[in-house]
This record gives sequence, C-alpha cells and structure tokens, in this order.
Amino acid sequence: MKVLMFGWEYPPYNSGGLGVACQGLAKALVAQNIELVFVLPKRLGDFAEPFRFRFANIGNLSITEINSLLVPYITSEKYKLLANGVEPGGQYCSTLFEEVKRYALLAKRIAESESFDVVHAHDWLSFGAGIAASAAKHTPFVAHVHATEVDRTAGKPNRYIFEREREGVLAADKVVSVSGFTKQVLVNEYGIDPGKIEVVHNGISVNKYSGGVSGIEELKKLGYKIVLFVGRITIMKGADYLLYAAKKVLTYDPKVIFVIAGAGDMEGQIMRQAAELGISNKVLFPGFLRGSELSAAYASADLFVMPSVAEPFGMVPLESLLHGTPVLISKTSGVSEVLKNALKTDFWDVEDMADKILSVIKYKSLHDELAVNGARDASVCNWEAAANKCIGIYNSLL
Repeated sequence: MKVLMFGWEYPPYNSGGLGVACQGLAKALVAQNIELVFVLPKRLGDFAEPFRFRFANIGNLSITEINSLLVPYITSEKYKLLANGVEPGGQYCSTLFEEVKRYALLAKRIAESESFDVVHAHDWLSFGAGIAASAAKHTPFVAHVHATEVDRTAGKPNRYIFEREREGVLAADKVVSVSGFTKQVLVNEYGIDPGKIEVVHNGISVNKYSGGVSGIEELKKLGYKIVLFVGRITIMKGADYLLYAAKKVLTYDPKVIFVIAGAGDMEGQIMRQAAELGISNKVLFPGFLRGSELSAAYASADLFVMPSVAEPFGMVPLESLLHGTPVLISKTSGVSEVLKNALKTDFWDVEDMADKILSVIKYKSLHDELAVNGARDASVCNWEAAANKCIGIYNSLL
C-alpha cells in the first residue's frame, strides 16, 4: 500500500510534539511495509534545495519538500515579519493564510506525479494540501487531528483557522483523533459525526532516549528537589498555573527548583510572573531542549508536571516516565486516558497541584511507586499499535 502523507515539520527541525508524532507514525508505518512519501512545506536545515530524500536505513520512506515559509505554531503577525526578509516579487506569499493556499496548489502538482492509494494529512496547515492531493487522484483522504484551534486558544479560536480545520475534517473520508478528548471537541465544537472519527493514541519510541549530563544534578547535590515542565509556553500549556502552585510549594519547602523548559509566545509573560510572585530565584528557564539535554532534564527531575488547560494528547509525560520520573498531569489531556499510574489534577486547582507536588517530593515510596508503574503504562504506548490502527483505517477505505 502506498501512502502520500502531508505535514509541515519533521525532526530534528521541529518546534514541538507534532513533528515527533509524525516521525514516529511514519517510521512505524514503513516498518509495516507501507510505502510512504512524506511531503514537507519548506526547506529545513541542510535540505538546501527541494528534493526527494530517502532514508538510508528505511528503503521505502522518502521525503519530498516544497519550498515554502510554513512554520508550525506561528501567528500571522510573526509570519509577516518572517516574510519581510523575502524580496518583493519572489516565490513566497505574504501571509500565513496565503501560504496555506499555495501549499495546496503545490500539493496538487506533487499528487499528479505520484502513485498512491491513500492521502494522510496532519493538522490544519496540511489539510488543504491533503484535500487537493486526494481530489487530483480521486483517492481516500484521512485527516489527522493532533490539536484543534479551540484547544490552542483556550476556546477563543481564530475563525479562519477554525473554518479551515472544519473544512478539512468534513472533507476527509476518515478523521484520526489523537484522543477521546479531542474526538469530543471535534463532535461538540466542529459538528463532526462521531462515527467518522477513529481514536489513535500517540506512541512513544521506548528505546529512543538515553541520559546525559545535566547542570540540574549540581542543584540536587545541594539538596534541592527538581520539578520539571517541558512544552511550548503558550496559553494552552498552563505554565502560569504551575507558577501559582510553585509559589505555594515554596512556602512550605524552599528547597525546590522549578524548571520551565520550552519556548513560546508567553515566555516573557511567564518570566515576569515568576518575578512578580517573588520566586524568580527558584525558577529556571533553559529554553527549548532536545536530544541528550532533554533526556538529562527528564532523568534529573523528581517530578514532571503537565498542567495543560487543553492537551489533545501530550507525549512528554510518557517521555518522562521512560526516564524513571513520575508525572502529575492535567485531567484535560488525552494522555490521561492511557496513564493509570499518574497523579492527575484540574489545571485551575493550584492548591491541589501544590499538595500533590509536595507529596511526591516528600514521600519516596509514593515517588517510586508512581515511577515504576507509570513507566509500565508508558511502555505499552507504542507507534506500532498506532500504525496498525491507521492501516486498518486505510484498508476500510479501499
């Protein structure tokens, strides 16, 4: 079976979890003998010219790139600033929304030159491309929803993006949702028939992660406990609520350091909030971490906290557990559907959040039980299972 897959980021040139999810699913599909072409919207890193890239160790996976400015998690205002560096009359479009349309036009050309049985597109920036490719060859279209505009904006969606998302899931022959939580959002907010939506939880690459050396270890030698947050620093991730909880934790135990790892449009606001709360000396901002640095942070932490306001899935708690670190996660998250051995809280209940943080860092038996049993939960969330579900969906459409 041949699958033409559309996305807009791919590791190591990713700015969030979407690229990681695309990579995990793509590799797992190839391992199940799916011939897959992954189309990207822009040049990335060393990919100096548009070309078809074939991984040396995966013979039937190739990457085709479109020369475009599309970047995930970017506002239209920031996009305009990025586009200003391009000469007038050049090949780039001037706004994010125009670039989405351009991606769809170029996708049609790619589809006309490819042989495939199914089109699979990830999230709204790629849905137009998926619709165009599907129409070009009259093949089934699968829309994969990793997050919705309703989630990203805490219920205040940009209407254009909302309509493009709705257009994509309505046009799709099947919709893949990363969680039951997101499926319910699609039903309630987008009016999608629940029978059209299949839940396919994200996976994790169990053998992917290896530890490293972290400066956090020096703090632990001084007797500090480490509470870790990893993610985009945006309204949907709830870092502001974590800081309110941190203030309460530090009132009872000043030997705790909170590490806020990531980047995003609220980064400056969160730094100011830490200062206003009088805890800036106990909050570290190392920026966006990846690879061995991220592994070292996970392994060094005493507790990982994901206080998301809305989290369609959330792979970072799984990564933390595979490093032996227990997790406290928001009840409004998809990953809470698969993690039974995790502490859970309402993102707004900072009293409860603080109590649970203090319990884990104080009681070693609780810490160890959550770490061991949580790692067992995480280990069964694999990309092979996700790929098999997707293949079942493909077969149902052919």
